[in-house]
Amino acid sequence: MRARKWASAAVLVGTMAAVTPPVAVAESSGLQEFYGQRPQWGQCVIAGDPVEGLQCATLVVPMNYRKPGAERISVTISKVPAKDPAKRQGVLLLNPGGPGAWGLMLPLRLADRPIAQVYDLISFDPRGVGSSTPLMCEASLPIGTFPSRPTDDQFELYTAQARATEADCERAAGGLRPYINTPNTARDMDVIRGVLGEQKINYLGFSYGTYLGAVYGSLFPGKLNRSVLDSAIQPDWSWHELWRQQAIAARANVDALFTWLAERNSVYGLGKSHAEVYASSEALAAKLRAKPITDPTTGATVDSSYYDFFVLGYLSRARSAWDYLGKLIKTLKAVGDGSIAVDSPAAKDATEAVKVMRAAAIPRTREGVFDTIRCEADWPQDLSYYYDQMRLFREKYPYWDGVAKTAPNNCTFRSFTPPDKVTDLKRVGYPTGLVIQAEGDTNTAYAGGPALAGRLRDHLVSIEDDGGHGHYGDNVCASDIVDRYLVDGVLPSTRVTCPSRGKRPDVPADGAETVSRRAAPQQSLTEFARQFVANQANRICQA
Repeated sequence: MRARKWASAAVLVGTMAAVTPPVAVAESSGLQEFYGQRPQWGQCVIAGDPVEGLQCATLVVPMNYRKPGAERISVTISKVPAKDPAKRQGVLLLNPGGPGAWGLMLPLRLADRPIAQVYDLISFDPRGVGSSTPLMCEASLPIGTFPSRPTDDQFELYTAQARATEADCERAAGGLRPYINTPNTARDMDVIRGVLGEQKINYLGFSYGTYLGAVYGSLFPGKLNRSVLDSAIQPDWSWHELWRQQAIAARANVDALFTWLAERNSVYGLGKSHAEVYASSEALAAKLRAKPITDPTTGATVDSSYYDFFVLGYLSRARSAWDYLGKLIKTLKAVGDGSIAVDSPAAKDATEAVKVMRAAAIPRTREGVFDTIRCEADWPQDLSYYYDQMRLFREKYPYWDGVAKTAPNNCTFRSFTPPDKVTDLKRVGYPTGLVIQAEGDTNTAYAGGPALAGRLRDHLVSIEDDGGHGHYGDNVCASDIVDRYLVDGVLPSTRVTCPSRGKRPDVPADGAETVSRRAAPQQSLTEFARQFVANQANRICQA
């Protein structure tokens, strides 16, 4: 669920908001001057370059809504006006997730969708990030290395890193950090609504944005019209349990991959059953722990942690990548067994492919908002609980940094008292919406979709056999359903299933009668990795 930033830091032209008399609609006491701002729209300038077709403005909001006369911060918003003014239905407010993802560029990413004809597409950099008042945390050097399957003696290293991360934020965050939370971001959204002169907003949120949208509807039910929550957070999992469930979902994808590979042992040679493929993979991981594979020319290295995180954890969710993933595992196994030389072209191709995926998966910057919003709910304090979980996940769920997801977190040592309670999510007073969820999503596990749809009494669109995250604009079936709902107001069935966009590779199972051609792929492993990473970067919701 942690998403990449949507754009580089933005410099805005002519975007400071003037304060005018309050709008006609009465707002909360003491907040009239914020709701009464008149945005001064100007062209966005991002990384020094003007962005064609995207308008921006900067608003002022209270840092603490309980003391609106005290400190103030800025929130920057963006807009692509409705392309058919005669059919305009208001505004569609967008959020890409995160928490902490930048949102200014999101309207442009959706500008070719039918929704752009009838809605002003509005997005924003939430408080604490991007062109809004940023929350900065220091970034100390890592205390050590964190293997995917640490020994008990290494557990305390995770604890020390968690304490250091919290201290880094506490030193640099000033007075802002306690007020970076989901309820305050929802309150900022309502100021945006008022500033735009709208009685109600429509909403489309991805990933963490689903929780944000549900919180907005719970706090401002009379101000929300249609809503779409794409890749939903389970409402009872904020935030500790959500991290545990990510690792469990990753293991489910790896198990599905192993079953698929076992059915094609004549192609991949990793075993004829799930148990045999699992045993082959575990043997490879053990060899990589003892002796990582290193390209003697480039220095590209694959060790057991890279294997658990990037090879299995990062790629297994993508069904369309399973053929290449099987060949990558087969090649690494051959190098580990000594049947392929480490300096052979095949070995070089494999290590370089892992290097490409690793570079794409590692966050490039540390986001203070991400390390803060997760702390709005209480985390367990007992270190022995975490260490017991780490032992369990080391054995059963080591993929995609599964152990780290159960280790002590900076929020275990939270240095501030949250000013708001966790919001009781409910839908009372606004229309039925849509929830979209993929069967194999690791960022927000599938259980979150039915749970949130049930809590809000929304309709659920499930994506079968799909590990993707964020589906509007990517999955044709789900996108058509969303467009008809947002544009025409037509709800689908209460439960709908859409096929996956990324089909499993057309590699027949052993013994299957088929006319499919079992041909070797034309791309190298490295070329496939680069294409895969590029395709992920072009998705509406990036994970």
